[in-house]
Amino acid sequence: MAVISIKKIQSITTLLALFLWSFAGFTQNFTSSNLPIVIITTDINPATGQPYEIPDDPKVPANMKVIFRPDGSRNYVSDQNTAAYLNYNGRIGIETRGSTSQMLPKKPYGLTTRLSDNVSNNNVSILGMPSENDWILNALAYDASLIRDYLSYYLSREIGNYSTRGVYCEVIVNGDYKGLYVFMEKIKIDTDRLNMVKLTTSDNTLPNVSGGYITKADKTTGGDPVAWTMPSYAGVNGLVDYIHENPKPSAVTTQQHNYIRNHFMDFQAAMNTQNGSLVNGFPSMIDIPSFIDFIIINEFASNVDAYQFSTFFHKDRGGKLRAGPIWDLNLTYGNDLFFWGFDRSHPNVWQFNYSDNRGSKFWKNLYDNPTFKCYLAKRWNILASSGGPLSNGEVVAIIDETVNLISEAVQRENQRWGTIGYHPTHIYTMKSWILARITWLNANLNNFQNCANPAVPSLVISKIHYHPKSAQGFAKDDLEFIEITNHSNETVDLTGIYLKELGISYQFPPNSSVAPGAAIRLASNANVFQQFYGFSAFGQYTRYLSNKTHNLVLSDAWGNIIDEVRYFDSSPWPPQADGDGPYLKLIDLDLDNSLPQSWVASNDQLVSISESEINFGLNLYPNPANSSITLISNSEIVSYEIYNVLGRTVMHEVFPNSKSYTIDLEKLNADTYFIKARFSDDAASVSKFVILK
Repeated sequence: MAVISIKKIQSITTLLALFLWSFAGFTQNFTSSNLPIVIITTDINPATGQPYEIPDDPKVPANMKVIFRPDGSRNYVSDQNTAAYLNYNGRIGIETRGSTSQMLPKKPYGLTTRLSDNVSNNNVSILGMPSENDWILNALAYDASLIRDYLSYYLSREIGNYSTRGVYCEVIVNGDYKGLYVFMEKIKIDTDRLNMVKLTTSDNTLPNVSGGYITKADKTTGGDPVAWTMPSYAGVNGLVDYIHENPKPSAVTTQQHNYIRNHFMDFQAAMNTQNGSLVNGFPSMIDIPSFIDFIIINEFASNVDAYQFSTFFHKDRGGKLRAGPIWDLNLTYGNDLFFWGFDRSHPNVWQFNYSDNRGSKFWKNLYDNPTFKCYLAKRWNILASSGGPLSNGEVVAIIDETVNLISEAVQRENQRWGTIGYHPTHIYTMKSWILARITWLNANLNNFQNCANPAVPSLVISKIHYHPKSAQGFAKDDLEFIEITNHSNETVDLTGIYLKELGISYQFPPNSSVAPGAAIRLASNANVFQQFYGFSAFGQYTRYLSNKTHNLVLSDAWGNIIDEVRYFDSSPWPPQADGDGPYLKLIDLDLDNSLPQSWVASNDQLVSISESEINFGLNLYPNPANSSITLISNSEIVSYEIYNVLGRTVMHEVFPNSKSYTIDLEKLNADTYFIKARFSDDAASVSKFVILK
């Protein structure tokens, strides 16, 4: 199929806009809705004496009222004068947004909620979405079903990923009814959006330069320059344009540009040779589950723009490169720009290997990797199984629920713009297409036997100090730690293992390991941990744990979950661990640590035994032990003390001088312990041992 130039598309769009405008030349009597109502009134332009027209850039000042009755009952335009019914009533800056879509009569908008000074950002919750200041009014362009974007973002969240939240609403601008929109979040670094650290211009060396970044493959509209290009198996001139989203092109430093560009290039180089090494191959560079889910959602929808345009990536400080969030899925589920001669969203193709928008080569390279494809197939079969979020029954149910929600507004939308036609036909066609797509994907992603039951090590998250109490000379956040215990009889190779979820980042160094029964600590500040607790942390994660809740997910390099704990700062989780001094301690390593009743708040100090104190001249056997352990030394032993990993003495005994002594361990639980032996010459040594039962 011939490729139509952007200039020609813009010309056709202008003609289309003029044609559609002929349907819009009337005033609609819009008084109420079952959906929220958004009323925007721009300020008076002193140059014209008329309300500001809303341009592409810059934002113009305006006032916005969001009518939404708290009890969920019907909303009325007349409610704009009743404070109790206003979800938001305040200042904004507003502009049009989008590429070809902003040339249509029905404009998409970007807006910032502001304080009364018209300059300062105003972080607020709107329609139940988390507080922020950057928002979008999605005009649902080129989609007669009016649900494709909304459905896709919903499905992405349902399978466990962040995608922008949104609420259907009807919009009035300067007294003119504009139709049905989705009031939604903008992709942005924020605790409740992409939970990453924000780079500053001084973050130019490791580890700070490693994140956080938002990068996109996209069209070069809006004046943002191309940061770099990457080769494609198709695409425009065989290249894909990459653009800095955060930091912005005007703010990114040379060092930051080089770092994130090189990360992409190293990733592609690894894919060129199918380097699957956990040390320096692609599994060490990317968060594989996010790439798998990105492919699944975009291929489920057969998104014709995926991979080449509106394709976002993000990378936190110290973390792996992640795919997503998904964005701009209006040309999906069989829909395309048919009036421009395009027809690419088919139920029987892979979009990364079809037509003109294939994206960077690494997408096809990933699919061609047998291990990656196995996990892709496994994930698809889980999600599309009966009752799964991508099963036909579940998807049809959310479609029906959504159509029922907007059915009243659809009629007004069609009266206003004349672009919908008979809405039920669009929905019926879309449902039929989805069933065909699921059938095809089932047939092409059916082989996952080689990764069906991967072996993962017995590592257990056993302590979490998420909200320490302030201590003199130390910032409380710097006293955080996470303890991970090897609950097995074998040494565990930690290569490739990482903390998977955003918020904090840590990837174990290559060839590191943890001994049987041993516990290691990861600290928020390794230097402070050494000073305060008296011994070295195994490693340092980036950023700090949330004082409210955090999902700690320990995964292997392929994303297989080893252990997962989501803690909370309130009952039934032990509330004493929330800033009062204690930390969360798992009562027993065999308990389900996802359950709050498996944890207690502990005040015990961590054992502070430095490496120089450990004297391997004291021999212990057997180690690991069960019911007893024997001490053997060249010097005469006069006493011993056994400490648990918290530093608490659990056994103590003084006995006549002896170079060999057997200790009964029947009363001790399975755990890791330290034994301090004292000798007749007043010397002492400390050794570690493990009890397994």
